[in-house]
Amino acid sequence: MRDETARRHVKARGHRAARDTEPRRSVELSPDEALRLLGSMPVGRIIFTRHALPTARPVNHVLDDGDIVIRTHEGAALVSQAQENGGHGVVVAYEADDIDPVGRTGWSVVATGYCRLVTDPGQVARYQEMLHPWTDQHMDHVVRIHPDLITGIRLVAADGDGEES
Repeated sequence: MRDETARRHVKARGHRAARDTEPRRSVELSPDEALRLLGSMPVGRIIFTRHALPTARPVNHVLDDGDIVIRTHEGAALVSQAQENGGHGVVVAYEADDIDPVGRTGWSVVATGYCRLVTDPGQVARYQEMLHPWTDQHMDHVVRIHPDLITGIRLVAADGDGEES
């Protein structure tokens, strides 16, 4: 069933058919390598709790001194939670990946930590220059995630050495 779903996905996106059906091996990444890979992608997903349930939103980001920085809007649930928590931060996860559905290789990284609103006007202006949201919605808030836990895996051919990028 899963192979048929994968074949439909590949066909719908115009990719060539996946021919390599050999199993893949999962190789654990060091936190430094995981953060480097996360920084190589312009978009990821922020995962937070909303109404006691996990919620994920795709956002673009930048890395700044090991922290993940995103912009968001006034009405965002994440902004409300951060404001209600008195500046102590809200625990979130941030995930980015680069998976090749044809070759069935790639990587996935999850960074977990506290997210806080950036309130210093100079820093807000700096991040507004560095980070341009992809949507037409006015993103007037900046959020910084300081990762306390960074994990990642790389999917490689079962006989691969795990060193591809």
